[in-house]
Amino acid sequence: MKVLFTSNRYLPLALAIFATCALESCATYSSVSERRPRFIPFAGGGPLASAATYIVKAMRIDRSEPLVALGEYISAAETALDQLKRSPNDETARNTYNFAVGRIIATIRDAKLDPWTQPLQVPSNGREFVLTHRLDPRPQWNPALYVFTPADQFDVRGTYVTERTTRDGIGAPVVAIGREVNKEARANFTAPRTYYGVTAIARFEGRRCVLSFEDPLAVETVRVDGRIFPLGADFTVPLAVMLASTNPKKFELTRMLNPAKYAETARISRLQPYDPNKTVVLVIHGLMDTPATWTPMLNRLRGYPEIRRNYQFWFYSYPSGYPYPYSAAILRHELDAIEKRFPLRKPMVVIGHSMGGCISRLLITDTDDQLWMELFKKPPEQVTLSPESRKLFSDALIFQHRREIGRVIFISAPLRGSGLASNWLGRIGSSLVRSPVALLKAGRDAFKVTTFRSGELKLKRIPNSVDTLAPTNRFVIAINTIPITPGIPYHTIMGDRGKGDAPNSSDGIVPYWSSHMPGAKSELIVPSGHSAHQNPEAIQEVRRILMLNLPHIPQKRPNQGSTAQDRTNSGKSAPLALF
Repeated sequence: MKVLFTSNRYLPLALAIFATCALESCATYSSVSERRPRFIPFAGGGPLASAATYIVKAMRIDRSEPLVALGEYISAAETALDQLKRSPNDETARNTYNFAVGRIIATIRDAKLDPWTQPLQVPSNGREFVLTHRLDPRPQWNPALYVFTPADQFDVRGTYVTERTTRDGIGAPVVAIGREVNKEARANFTAPRTYYGVTAIARFEGRRCVLSFEDPLAVETVRVDGRIFPLGADFTVPLAVMLASTNPKKFELTRMLNPAKYAETARISRLQPYDPNKTVVLVIHGLMDTPATWTPMLNRLRGYPEIRRNYQFWFYSYPSGYPYPYSAAILRHELDAIEKRFPLRKPMVVIGHSMGGCISRLLITDTDDQLWMELFKKPPEQVTLSPESRKLFSDALIFQHRREIGRVIFISAPLRGSGLASNWLGRIGSSLVRSPVALLKAGRDAFKVTTFRSGELKLKRIPNSVDTLAPTNRFVIAINTIPITPGIPYHTIMGDRGKGDAPNSSDGIVPYWSSHMPGAKSELIVPSGHSAHQNPEAIQEVRRILMLNLPHIPQKRPNQGSTAQDRTNSGKSAPLALF
């Protein structure tokens, strides 16, 4: 059968359709703007009135006389902290201290001051403070490497940052942005540039003001001058700044249409320092998407202390024009590499959305040579292929389940395909994807030694991502004859667009029959379209499953008002699959 819609007369229509899908609307994922925060002076008397006076004076001169203003802000922080030591629950004292510390950080940035490489002498009311910072043995925590901006100076908005997740406590939440590109980003599995949320604390040792930057994802409390306080945090602003600065939306369509150009973006990355005592949650995006799609879920989950204490998040990003068995093969190599650098102590949880769910399914499946035999009808040693093509097909078709994975959550996953990939729109989309040269060559080699059955999707090239989502694709048909490896619990979440018509439902892209998995420990249908992973009820379900994944913690399912089925035996949580 010929692949239709490759004529140039269809290209404008196809490009218009896919550009519309990529943009969806004029709204952006995140936009940020800076403003000068307001300070409301303390109305009463006493030491807090003095602190307020220092702040008001400093705000008048911090642009014209930054060093003098810095001394006033330091005096305000010291005065408010003295009050906090007397009355640890004094909210006004805490807010005054936090505001003053935030202005210390802002003044350092705006005036290009440098207390990081050597102590800074700061005049203050006829005396002098020495402004310095706490030394940290970890080289990546050297504050000279970053530009710090207080979170209270940002207004954030956008489709992915509709909620602001914060934690009340002491300290000024700050966004730390790396001054330079991370040259070792690939080796360390980090983003090319650091965007991270920390909390600034000012401690006093006589006339020394010592700044430190605490990690709110690592600790819930902090000791300041002999007392334990909850650590303040803003979990949203760093994510918003990162999205606004990197604009991942512009890569969604291009990474699908020309995956070879973005081959280097196929990688696992971490958004926080590695902690061997926390379970890794690996999230995998879908077709024509990027890891940015997980922002609403991550933003909300970070608001729960039990999630912060027990989990860390990794992301698998890949050019979504690749056929998903190939993307899964790349991921397996990435997992091998990252576990040498950051070995796991606890089984990983994997969450896959859309085509990311299809990739996730391959991580918990043992194929032996079944898929190979389905394609080539002969054992590997009897099939004539070039060495490069043999390796490519072996990686994509012959694999074992990943022993480091203990649980999987599938969200809106077209595990049995989607009719949209087979219809005219899907065929147009498929024709526009430019497969890498290595895949095209492997496809030519394969077509010399294989034939199609009646009813299967017939192509004259190797399938791309759109093709591997078609229900009639040979790989889709074959993989669904192979059971998931026993002992690994998995869960499903899908949308029905609020129609309540399951099992005849669809999220608009993937029908229920494709996402439904009879062996799932639980299934939840939420009133959402295909982006169910961003639905608040689905995020609460992910939280419930992550809590279920923790040992010895009693569970109570939230009353969410949606179709939900818990298939765990006797209503008890299944034990983790340990290997």
